Amino acid sequence: MTGDTVKNIRDRVRNGELSSHTAGLCVLGSAPDKRGNCPRSLCRHVFCLLSEKPLPCPLVDVGVTGDPLLTRLGADIDIRTDVPRYNVYRDGRLTDSPKDISKYWTDDLVAFALGCSFTFERALAEAGVPMRHIEERKTVPMFRTGFETKPEREFSAMLVVSVRPIPTKQVTKQVDTVTELCRNYPFAHGPPFHVGHSGEIGMSNLSRPDWGDPVEVHGGEITAFWACGVTTQAALESARPPIAITHRPGAMLITDIPEQEARLIE
Repeated sequence: MTGDTVKNIRDRVRNGELSSHTAGLCVLGSAPDKRGNCPRSLCRHVFCLLSEKPLPCPLVDVGVTGDPLLTRLGADIDIRTDVPRYNVYRDGRLTDSPKDISKYWTDDLVAFALGCSFTFERALAEAGVPMRHIEERKTVPMFRTGFETKPEREFSAMLVVSVRPIPTKQVTKQVDTVTELCRNYPFAHGPPFHVGHSGEIGMSNLSRPDWGDPVEVHGGEITAFWACGVTTQAALESARPPIAITHRPGAMLITDIPEQEARLIE
């Protein structure tokens, strides 16, 4: 993890110098957020989608139609330029992954910001839980599960989870520690959705994530799975809106909200 400042990191993103994942960044800074944009005509259904799924899609902020600034999340945040990498979907198909979406921005787009599990990773590391994706300089692995989320009109998706290993030494105590720690971050996905064998939630091969990179699970470790906001990107594939723009999985907007304050959000 680095000790860079929020402003320096966002400046690097805005200038195109940082376009990869943001895990492990900003020890001195703030809570990461996922974000996405959809046309106003779909806004009500997207809002219902997120409201009905607080575990994978904890809604933190909703922007004003046509306004690319999210001033409640930080000074001078411009969602057209301040995410390291974007995904642009047209009719449910990924068509572009740019560093800047200024050319795609229109006056009928509405921004939604979701909480991110990167927010509690420093606290987990301090509790002795390895952040293997950070150690290996990879994007956290994310997988579709066999659990279908509650549909909202045309939006439906299987639950997506992110994965981190937990040491099995005193495993019950470790799992309890992780669960209680993450429970303090309800807007960062909260406690694990599942701990144990991946097959129990419909996943067969941890070496082939649907998003991100595979990481080593060492002997003496079990896997923990957190609900993930990339579930919304899976929902876009089924809904097939004319256009929708999201962050690229792992490449998060870093806000001005301190981690300590994010911990207290309830």
